[in-house]
Parts: sequence; C-alpha cells; structure tokens
Amino acid sequence: MTTLRTARPGDALAVARVHVRAWQAGYRGLLSAEYLDGLSAEDRARRYTFDESDPGRPLTTVAVNASGDISGFVTTGSAPADAEPGTGTGTGTAEVMALHVDPDSWGTGVGRALMSAGRAGLIRRGYAEAVLWVLAGNLRAERLYRSDGWRPDGPRRHEVVWGVDVDEVRFRRTL
Repeated sequence: MTTLRTARPGDALAVARVHVRAWQAGYRGLLSAEYLDGLSAEDRARRYTFDESDPGRPLTTVAVNASGDISGFVTTGSAPADAEPGTGTGTGTAEVMALHVDPDSWGTGVGRALMSAGRAGLIRRGYAEAVLWVLAGNLRAERLYRSDGWRPDGPRRHEVVWGVDVDEVRFRRTL
C-alpha cells in the first residue's frame, strides 16, 4: 500500500535517491552514461527545500510505500510567465516541475497517483491549467502523461537541467 503526503525537510535525501535512480534508469540512452553514473543523491539532496509554510514555493508530494520508504515524488508550482499562451503573464498556469518514481516501483500506479495528487493540489491552489516539460525521447513518461490527458502544445526548448544540456517538449492540460 502506498500513501501520499507532503514532503518534509527530513525527506531530502530519500527524495534525492529516488530522483537519481529514476534519472539513471529512465534517461539511460538519452543522456550520457558518464553523466548518469556520476549523479549523487547527497549532492542533489542539498538543493532541496521542502517548506509547506510558504504558499508561493513549489510543493512536493511524496509516495511512501508499505515499508515506509519514499518511492516517488511530484513537485508542482507556478509556471514561468511565458507558459500561458497569448498573454505572457503566466497567471492561472501552473507547472509540474518534476515527477519521478523509483524504478523498483515503475508500473505499480505510483506515478499515476502522484500525478493525480499533484493536479488536485494545483486545483486547490486556484490554477486552471498546467504545463510540464518532458525530455525529448522519454517515451515512458510521454505515455504516462498522455494517458492522464496531457498533450504536446508546440514549444520545445534546449536547457541546462541539473548541469546537463537537455532537449525538452512541453505538454499542457486543463486541470
């Protein structure tokens, strides 16, 4: 059984372990093996801040399995100003900033549960629409997002994420 809850400051290392393992398995063949093999959960954990008291900060929800281990997470928040088509304001548009599940939990419904919780949290915060960015070629993630009603809406970008150059495709959906 998996339960979902808001991430706490003490969850940083466990979330980072999921993040690193998900990247190492999911992005193999899309990013260099040297880069993926060099990822460190300890380095990544130092970059996380889980503070639910500030409503303006991104919110991270974690999935906790029956053993008490974190098996995945979703981080959501306000999208940048250019995310809303035609206005340039970003008002009313949110972003799913990250969704990662430990490879040992792939195919168990954890990702779907996290995505549902992330969307519900954005709705509670007053958002009507959301975007997310998918690493180009990440077909597993695209299948999950498409099954949840997300669709590519045109924009692509080349960006540096966690120190590595990536090409991404933007997806959008009404909440």
